[in-house]
Amino acid sequence: MSSTIDNLKKIKSTISTNIKLVVVSKTRTIEDILEIYNNGHKIFGENKVQEIAAKYPLLPKNIEWHFIGHLQTNKVKYIASYINMIHSIDSLRLLQQINKQAIKNNRIIDCLFEILISNDITKYGLHYEDVVAIIENPSFKELHNIRIKGVMGMASLTDDKQLIRQEFKHLKHYFDSLKNKYFADDTEFSEISMGMSNDYLIAIEEGATIIRIGTAIFGNS
Repeated sequence: MSSTIDNLKKIKSTISTNIKLVVVSKTRTIEDILEIYNNGHKIFGENKVQEIAAKYPLLPKNIEWHFIGHLQTNKVKYIASYINMIHSIDSLRLLQQINKQAIKNNRIIDCLFEILISNDITKYGLHYEDVVAIIENPSFKELHNIRIKGVMGMASLTDDKQLIRQEFKHLKHYFDSLKNKYFADDTEFSEISMGMSNDYLIAIEEGATIIRIGTAIFGNS
């Protein structure tokens, strides 16, 4: 058995079955992805439209694809026919474009609001107040071909576990606030995507329902 599959099994042994593991396959080859797929795992995440668009035709069609990177509005059309979930919603304009492309493809596309929880100025995302402004915008209620499933956030790249934990706590707090205020009767609003290779166990302790792991499975590229 390869070390990749060993790593995958090791991680799966540390998480409960109600946690969704997105295997981050950016920069990985078709063969790398198929090795994981052939071991029974069918959920993968990519962060560049050009890369996922190149890989999609070459891989099994029952893969559940998650888009986890910054998404430009003019690139939505290239993934709208097959993407399962977009984790990186950072504007109303992006949501409107996803809705438009979802209509063209006769689909409803699941989305997560990406909320800033670290002080890293290079990261994309929304402040909590920005999310509220989008939800309260009258045009938001006209978007019938998107489904808001929850929130996503990225912790600081640091060895300070207390800081990471605090940032994840903030995301859980934002999720709870949005749930109580806007989605109390919406069972679909249920996902918190947080935690990567170095911090996923802390994320799970703080309420993650989706984790995104690449390096801890494939190793450093």
